[in-house]
Amino acid sequence: MKIYIKNMVCARCEMAVKKLLEEMDISVRALKLGEAEIENPLTETEKQQLSENLKDLGFELLDDKISQTIERIKNLIVNLVHYQKDQLKINLSTYLAEDLKQDYNALSNLFSENEGITIEHYFITQKIEKVKELMNYNELSLSEIAFQLNYTDVAHLSNQFKKITGFSPTAYKQSQENSRKQIDKL
Repeated sequence: MKIYIKNMVCARCEMAVKKLLEEMDISVRALKLGEAEIENPLTETEKQQLSENLKDLGFELLDDKISQTIERIKNLIVNLVHYQKDQLKINLSTYLAEDLKQDYNALSNLFSENEGITIEHYFITQKIEKVKELMNYNELSLSEIAFQLNYTDVAHLSNQFKKITGFSPTAYKQSQENSRKQIDKL
């Protein structure tokens, strides 16, 4: 049985959820961003207790299919942008449609209706947050960052960066306003 969990965006989130499930004596088969595959179905009491415990950690148990699908889309994008080392060999729409086994247009409409932004905008926002992170580390040039995040060139990255942040990458780096956003708040 799979359970879906909102706001799982990193390895630490996975560790926190795994620890919580173990403390509640819920056997886990597999765990990844946004979902846990458990051995046995939960009783209503167990589900309620799990929901409360997850909320205490900043997570949310997702019961309805729409919320689960939207969270899967977000987790796939977060994983792709922030944790996957290989560049995507297919376009984003194909990647999402194949992984979720649903028509991309249906996914796109569902996401836009419920989140108020397009999947593409969410993807770009995640990429810009990754650019900010990499710029703050000061280890890579903007050209290297553009290559790592699969931009066609620095100008393309710079244009998207300015649209999202209101700053050019150089102005952002020089400003005191270079605060990053938490991934789960995007």
